[in-house]
Amino acid sequence: MALGPRLDLRQSQSLVMTPQLQQAIKLLALSNLEIEAFIGEALESNPLLEAGEVSREAGNPDDIPEGPREDASADTLMAAGNGETDRPLDIAAETLDRDRDTGDGEWGSGGSQSIGAEGPSIDERGGGAISLADHLNAQVGPAAGDTREEFIARYLIGQIDDAGYLTMNEHEVALELDVPVPEVERALAVVHSLEPAGVGARNLAECLALQARDADRYDPCMARLIDNLDLIAKGAFEQLRRMCDVDDEDFSDMLAELRTYDPRPGLQFGSSEGSAVVPDVLIEQDLSDGWKISLNEATLPRLVVNRNYYLELRKGSTDKESKAWLQERLGDANWLIKALDQRQKTILKVSAEIVKQQDGFFRRGVSELRPLTLRTVAEAIEMHESTVSRVTSNKYLHCDRGTFELKYFFTSGVGADADGEGGASSEAVKARIKGMIDAEDPGKILSDDKLVELLKAEGFDLARRTVAKYREAMGIGSSVQRRRQKKMAGIR
Repeated sequence: MALGPRLDLRQSQSLVMTPQLQQAIKLLALSNLEIEAFIGEALESNPLLEAGEVSREAGNPDDIPEGPREDASADTLMAAGNGETDRPLDIAAETLDRDRDTGDGEWGSGGSQSIGAEGPSIDERGGGAISLADHLNAQVGPAAGDTREEFIARYLIGQIDDAGYLTMNEHEVALELDVPVPEVERALAVVHSLEPAGVGARNLAECLALQARDADRYDPCMARLIDNLDLIAKGAFEQLRRMCDVDDEDFSDMLAELRTYDPRPGLQFGSSEGSAVVPDVLIEQDLSDGWKISLNEATLPRLVVNRNYYLELRKGSTDKESKAWLQERLGDANWLIKALDQRQKTILKVSAEIVKQQDGFFRRGVSELRPLTLRTVAEAIEMHESTVSRVTSNKYLHCDRGTFELKYFFTSGVGADADGEGGASSEAVKARIKGMIDAEDPGKILSDDKLVELLKAEGFDLARRTVAKYREAMGIGSSVQRRRQKKMAGIR
C-alpha cells in the first residue's frame, strides 16, 4: 500500500456552548443586586435597551418583535400539601402587582402561626453587632477582683487588636500605668477568662492554649502539640505523635480538636459594619392559608426595547453595514430580555419547590426543617441539579421568620443514607440542642455527653463530637463556659 496524503470527510456531533448560552448560565447565579449592575452595563452598551414599563403605543406590531408578555412569567404550580388534595401555590411574577390575587385556592394545611425556635436568619446575624472592646468591657466588671484590677484589665482591652491579640507586653503596660508587673499579669488573667476564649493572647500558641483550657482539653499531650505548632506546619506528624506519646487515633482526634479552635477570635465581632442583605425572593401567607411567592421588585429593574428609537434608527439606516449592526443590537436586546425573564421564572419555580418541601419550617419554625438536597428539588421541577445550584447561589429569601439564604434550606439529614436522604435535618437537631441548653438549670449545666444521652432518648443518634460541632457552630460555649457565664450573671 502506497503512503501519501489523503483528504477524508467525517461527520461528528459535539456540544458547543455559545456565548449567549454561557451568559444565560451566568445570569442564573447572579443575585438581584448583581443583575441590577449587569442591566446598567447592558443599557450603556445597547442603545435599543431602556429601563421602564413596556410601551404599547403606536407602531406596527410587525415592525419589531415583542418581548415577553407581562403575564407570561406568572406561573401557578401545583403542590401537594400534607396528604390533602393538590392545591395551587400562587407565584407572583416580577411584573405583577404583589397585592393582586393570582389564585383562588390553598396550598398546604393550616398550621400554628406561633414562632418556635429559629435558625440564625440574616437579620439576626447582621443586626445589633457590637465591637470586641464593648463585648469585653461588658464582662470585665464582675470578673475583676477589685476596682484597681478592673482598671488595668480595661486598659489591656484597649490594647487588643481586631483579631483579639494583645499588642503590648506586660512590662510595657506596667511602665505605661506605673504599676507592678504582677498586677498586670493578674489583670491579664482576668481578660483571658472573658469570652470569646483565646482573646488577649500574645501569640497564636497562647491563643490556642487558652481555648483548649476553656474547653477542658488542655492536658500535657495537647500542651506539647500546641507548643510545637511549627512541626504541624512542616507536616512532621509522626515526630509530633511520638512527642505527645499517644496512638494514631488519639493523635488524629487531637489534631481535629485543634482545627476547631479560632486563631483570630476577635474577628467574630469586628469594628466594621456588615453590608445589608437585600432579599431576592419574598414570601408571605395569603388569605387562603397558602403561600404567595414573588421576586423583590425593589431590586429588579425592568428591561425593554425602545420601540420608537428602533423605528427611527431603522429609517435612517441606508447601507447594509448599519442595517446589520441595528439588527444585531435588536437581536441582543430581545435575547437578553428573554434570558432575564427565563431567569425569573426559574428562580420562582425553584423557590416554590423549596417552600413546598419546607412548609413546616415556614409555619412552625426550624424544628420542622426537613433534610433536603439539590437533587430532590431538581427532580421535582425537572431541571438539572447544577441549575438548581446556580439559582440558589447568592440568593436570599425573606419571610415572616427573617431573611435566609436559599442554601440554608438544603440541609443533610442526621442518620441519612449515602445520598443524604432521610433522617432529621441537622438544623432541626441544632435547634433541639439549643432548646435543651436554653432550658438547662443554672445549677446543672449539661455536658456534651449528657446532651448526647438526651438526644438519643429523643431518637437522635449522634456522636459526642457531632454534638460539640453543632453547639460550636451556633456560637454556644462549652459547659465550662456556660457555667462561668451563669455564675457571672448571678453576681450581677
